[in-house]
Amino acid sequence: MLVARKIRVVIAKPGLDGHDRGAKIIARALRDAGMEVIYTGLHQTPEMIATAAVQEDVDVVGLSILSGAHMTLFPRVRELLHQEDRDDILITGGGIIPREDVEVLESRGIGRLFGPGTPTSELIAYIKEWFATREKQEA
Repeated sequence: MLVARKIRVVIAKPGLDGHDRGAKIIARALRDAGMEVIYTGLHQTPEMIATAAVQEDVDVVGLSILSGAHMTLFPRVRELLHQEDRDDILITGGGIIPREDVEVLESRGIGRLFGPGTPTSELIAYIKEWFATREKQEA
């Protein structure tokens, strides 16, 4: 019997934002949903996040950004992963991000972004659906 492998996720808090309660809640919810989660902690640089993602061979990078630097941080992580030939990693996340910025980021290859109050079940379903689609394409 073939056993599906666990989805591997890095949850990171880039930049100077010092609030990580939401990131910890997300990490726990993803873990409870059966995913392997690596939480990198506060004050991570995009370089640190991309390095962790590559070293841990993750499927997903989740960024929690409340600082307003989302238009810089999401694209920088995407660029660094591209330089490592890891365009197969989904970059998703959430925080306080205006709708017009969400649309711009998503048009630049960032996955779905989630705002405050989004049920964790929505993120879990999104990641599982994305992963299942990717696995079918690679089979």
